[in-house]
Amino acid sequence: MSEIPAFPYEILWGERVLRSVANLTRADAREFLALAARTPIATTVHPYALEQAPQALADLRAGRFAGAAVIAF
Repeated sequence: MSEIPAFPYEILWGERVLRSVANLTRADAREFLALAARTPIATTVHPYALEQAPQALADLRAGRFAGAAVIAF
């Protein structure tokens, strides 16, 4: 089998990650929360039961929704 070439998949899928940092100051937190309040952030989540995982994948592949499919355990 041939080697799979490296690819920046975050570009393909448009995925983003939110991380927290333990070593920030209270002033940093105030500044961040003020910025967050001014920034329009909207999430779209489509929950599926674990038994519906195949349907979630089918819906995702077919482009039946915008946002993220979430499998609830």
